[in-house]
Amino acid sequence: MIRLVRTDAKNQDFIKLVGKLDADLSKRDGEDHAFYNQFNSIAAIKYAVVAYENERVLGCGALKEYNSKAIEVKRMYVLINERGKGVATKILTNLEKWAAELNYLYCILETGKRQPEAIALYQKKGYKIVPNYDPYIGIENSLCFKKKIS
Repeated sequence: MIRLVRTDAKNQDFIKLVGKLDADLSKRDGEDHAFYNQFNSIAAIKYAVVAYENERVLGCGALKEYNSKAIEVKRMYVLINERGKGVATKILTNLEKWAAELNYLYCILETGKRQPEAIALYQKKGYKIVPNYDPYIGIENSLCFKKKIS
């Protein structure tokens, strides 16, 4: 059974998963990775979710305030051998619930065009593609999404 733990960016399992995410994104994004990396610091993240099965770490996701109405979904990652089991859906659903509890109206997010599995997840969960928001305006590889949550 999958157990979700709400935590923050100081959680050691979250930090390790983000390291794996960054390694994966570095390969996918190539030269663009340094540009994206500047927006992905976990230092300002107060809301993170880590998924476990028994005591085994499976994946993570986080929230970061964008403005008073919208919170940004960040750092979504599931270990490669754990994909296809609904872990990302459970994490994202928990993040959306948390965002609603925090009184945000929308979840927004950015993902790269080289991440088809992420795009499919977000569309399946009801996220709609919107014009790129700051700081992704004019960035060809970026796709931005938005979902009303309350």
